[in-house]
Amino acid sequence: MPSRIEDYALLGDLQTAALVATNGSIDWLCVPRFDSPACFAALLDTPEAGHWQLAPAAGGTATRRAYRGDSLVLDSEWHTADGAVRVVDCMPPRGATIDPEQRPAVDVVRVVEGISGRVPMRMDLRLRFDYGSVVPWVRHPGGKLTAVAGPDAVWLHTDVPLHGHNMTTTAEFEVEAGQRVPFVLTYQASHLPQPRPAHPGDAIADTESFWANWISRCTYRGRWAGEVRRALVTLTALTYAPTGGIVAAPTTSLPEQLGGPRNWDYRYCWLRDAAFTLQALLGTGFVDEARAWREWLVRAVAGDPGELQIMYGLDGRRRLPEQTLPWLSGYEGAAPVRIGNAAVRQVQLDVWGEVLDGLHLAREAGLPASDAAWDVQKALLEYLEGHWADPDNSLWEMRGPRRHFVHSKVMAWAGLDRAVHTVAAHGLDGPVDRWKDARDRIHHEVCARGFDAERNTFTQFYGSRGLDAALLLLPRVGFLPWDDPRMHGTVDAVRKGLCEDGFVRRYDPDIDRVDGLPGGEGTFLACSFWLADALHGTGRTDEARALFARLLDLRNDVGLLSEEYDPATGRHLGNTPQAFSMVGLVNTARELTGSAVETSAGQREQHLGDRSGFPA
Repeated sequence: MPSRIEDYALLGDLQTAALVATNGSIDWLCVPRFDSPACFAALLDTPEAGHWQLAPAAGGTATRRAYRGDSLVLDSEWHTADGAVRVVDCMPPRGATIDPEQRPAVDVVRVVEGISGRVPMRMDLRLRFDYGSVVPWVRHPGGKLTAVAGPDAVWLHTDVPLHGHNMTTTAEFEVEAGQRVPFVLTYQASHLPQPRPAHPGDAIADTESFWANWISRCTYRGRWAGEVRRALVTLTALTYAPTGGIVAAPTTSLPEQLGGPRNWDYRYCWLRDAAFTLQALLGTGFVDEARAWREWLVRAVAGDPGELQIMYGLDGRRRLPEQTLPWLSGYEGAAPVRIGNAAVRQVQLDVWGEVLDGLHLAREAGLPASDAAWDVQKALLEYLEGHWADPDNSLWEMRGPRRHFVHSKVMAWAGLDRAVHTVAAHGLDGPVDRWKDARDRIHHEVCARGFDAERNTFTQFYGSRGLDAALLLLPRVGFLPWDDPRMHGTVDAVRKGLCEDGFVRRYDPDIDRVDGLPGGEGTFLACSFWLADALHGTGRTDEARALFARLLDLRNDVGLLSEEYDPATGRHLGNTPQAFSMVGLVNTARELTGSAVETSAGQREQHLGDRSGFPA
């Protein structure tokens, strides 16, 4: 059985990522990219689906784990009856330094270091390509390991003798104080020459140096500087450096409910998640990364604006067909295991607004003007003008019937609002009077049809009795000011109707059965950060800080958050680490520190449309 979701640490090289558990087992690794098939898939099955464990022979979990400084070099220590030992893990970030056309190799470096005494160690390596379904042909020439299967090849370099039995490679050895035993696993496409493996010592030093240099550009100096830096490093580790695309998470099918069917593939680039990430990066000084994101975005969405997708592949590809892998039992039996994502074909109206808001934010932050970016914006705006009144599937990817979701309409409003401001502030061309008219009509309709005066709250969709945590974002995008009574009512309604032990669920799936799926899910961590922002915005800063402190306490021992949390069991749920959750941490820290940057003119104008519906 795999470890608890919260027991995994992240290794990454800006091309792909590995998850290593507290028992020293790497249970997940896709090569050579985030969205490639996994060669270690024990996370979604048993060790027979592929894993690489390196730990004391006596077993057990690490006594202590920590990243070195602000890097992705992981130290795991065991204190045993025989002595103490450390395993140092890293993936040198080749993806940031090599031309992607050269198809750089992937290295996983593991070094055993003796601290005290003499500790018996054991290594178990099971390579299983294509998500556990393909056992490679393994040879041990000269005591080394070479594994090949179809398009994939792996080499293992180490100083200790290797043994093969039962389709597993093992090593047993002892390490004493001051001794170092290296292991370097290298992947490359099988038709290419064997690459030179990373030098263990140099790889660890270079990885530390790379992350230290990267994080040195962080401009956040507030109370939660350490927590923010760790979140930013994690977000960057979820970036595919060759293209600038940012994945939502490096995993697939970790369940939103243990044993349930809500298991999705998150190894793709959601425009919405990327736009939130952009806010976090720009707000903390990482302009180069924001520029790379904008260039990726403009390439990905180029074409018919009516064909805008909610997500794309790492290189901007559009087809992400969903299929199941029946030979994998799923994390703790949560089936099916899915790869690809059928939600790619959904209509989510808010995405047009998120993209327009992201491009606007990049321009306001001082990124050099891009004619291509403005041309894309105008095309998206033309589509938005003609389709804002359509129903959609909402940002929560409802697999039920399309509805008029309030958050989706508000984001359509935000996209048009940003365009109006851009023309006024930057002298760009566009039918600004038309955009103003559409903007004001949306505002009036949302206030008239999306607000329940009896309960003093906005609703999930027009005519609904349900709530939606995304309603907490209305002031954040400038739709209404925080001091508007309707927003105070909405915040209170969300706290009463969607909170469990103080943490926020996205919506109540039992009301109107809007998502078309059985079962339930945990509290959604990004939404809980939104509530902290909303409490701060409505003047309840002490409560906001208390909630933020509780959310920070949910991070695992190395500072990571998954998608969801179950207050009843204290378990992390969903794919991990989750970009949306880490972004929430960064942006809430900035809000509570007072360093958040205004994202729109709407927040300054607070807008003519404010009084077009119900009176304030």
